[in-house]
Amino acid sequence: MKLRQWQSECIELALKQYLGGHSHFLTLATPGAGKTLMASELANQLLRKDLVDLVICFSPSSIVSQDFSESLQLKTQERFDGLIGAKGRTLTYQNLQFLNGDFWRLFTRYRVFVIFDEIHHCAGSNVDNANMWGEQIILNIQDKAKYTLALTGTPWRSDAAPIVLSNYSHPINKISCDYVYGLSEAITDDVCRVPQIVAIDNNNISVVNDKETKTFTSFKCLLSQSVIPYQEIIEDEAVIKYVISSAHKKLSKISRVNPDAAGLIVASSVEHASQISSLMKTRFNEDSVVVTYRESEPTGIIQRFRHSQAKWIISVGMISEGTNIPRLQVCCHLTNIKTEMHFRQILGRILRVTGSKNQEAILYMPAEPKLLEYAYRVKQDVPFEADVVKFDKMKAEVKAGLERSEKTDVGFDKREPLKPNVKLRVNGFESEFSNIDFGENSVVADDHYLTTSYEKMVNIFGRFKQETIELGLSGLRLT
Repeated sequence: MKLRQWQSECIELALKQYLGGHSHFLTLATPGAGKTLMASELANQLLRKDLVDLVICFSPSSIVSQDFSESLQLKTQERFDGLIGAKGRTLTYQNLQFLNGDFWRLFTRYRVFVIFDEIHHCAGSNVDNANMWGEQIILNIQDKAKYTLALTGTPWRSDAAPIVLSNYSHPINKISCDYVYGLSEAITDDVCRVPQIVAIDNNNISVVNDKETKTFTSFKCLLSQSVIPYQEIIEDEAVIKYVISSAHKKLSKISRVNPDAAGLIVASSVEHASQISSLMKTRFNEDSVVVTYRESEPTGIIQRFRHSQAKWIISVGMISEGTNIPRLQVCCHLTNIKTEMHFRQILGRILRVTGSKNQEAILYMPAEPKLLEYAYRVKQDVPFEADVVKFDKMKAEVKAGLERSEKTDVGFDKREPLKPNVKLRVNGFESEFSNIDFGENSVVADDHYLTTSYEKMVNIFGRFKQETIELGLSGLRLT
């Protein structure tokens, strides 16, 4: 496979720095740009030039580790299974704590090139502030490996801790990268697709208890009052149906041009994924593949989906950063993880350009304030002047012979304090959730509070509202 220009430039610069006496190189490249291929070719050149003896690669997940193993074998024509005669091994970061002295002695006996994929998982500038993975790298790899290559698509951590092996610019405290390839450059070079982000909202929300009625014009207003936590919104059956219905329609349209196009739904829990899968089947008669951390062979499930004709895969913690499924073009963000790093990694799953005619990439999500903030920051990263931020009022689906009621009801009954239930009905669909505090201030419940019977009703009615953030569409023609 021919290298892209950025990959060739990065490899050339890394070799120059290694030969100039620098042992570490950090590459920041936007998710979907092709970091695995670049790293594999760099490893190949180091082996061919007799600059290293072995290559060890660490990745955040087993599926990414397997992808790296295949890529390295393809580029070098060598094995990377860790057995006799192999040129190295690919491992997950979880393996770090289980490697024994025999493994670490390889670094004193051989010239080892180490690849750290998604290095931001490993924290620590020293042993005192390092996490478990960062500590192992500092103790056993730093200053012992011949050369190291760190890769990341999101050069920060949610906890703001320093990333291992990284240097920071003062006083702004930003990470210093040796090579940077951003989303703007990737879109210009036709390496990544232009993302479209769709935020789904409700424009008329009321909350009623036995004393007063409160009204809200968006999920943002609702969440700011702590009436309903975000977890309950993404688990609500009506919200799920609306999000996946929008995504399903879009994927069906894309599939007319790209028959193998697929969609990803990122769920918040195993139970949530099961709920979404059931709704996908009952509402659209569409089977979906579910992959979670509870599966015995999640890597195999993802690999089979990658090469199958299945349309939808629902993931809990298994498909985010680094997972290579190029046919993904539609994504639903229904997880309760709301960090920018996670948002960018999920978005990156649908950005990889393929040879297909249609190159749309659409992410659907509830209009949660933080997610909208991240979406607008993505908008700033695209290379073209952003033409349009559209606000499309989405009407509920009307089936032939049926009348649609504009009003939808949410019922919340806490008369059973040990097992509170909420019944939510939106457009005729009903779901249950629990443990919601009502009011602007959180209350620490005591026995007297728990034995007090009362009833609270929450009503959501009105149309859903769709905010389509079309990024850079003036400079790109989608066919």
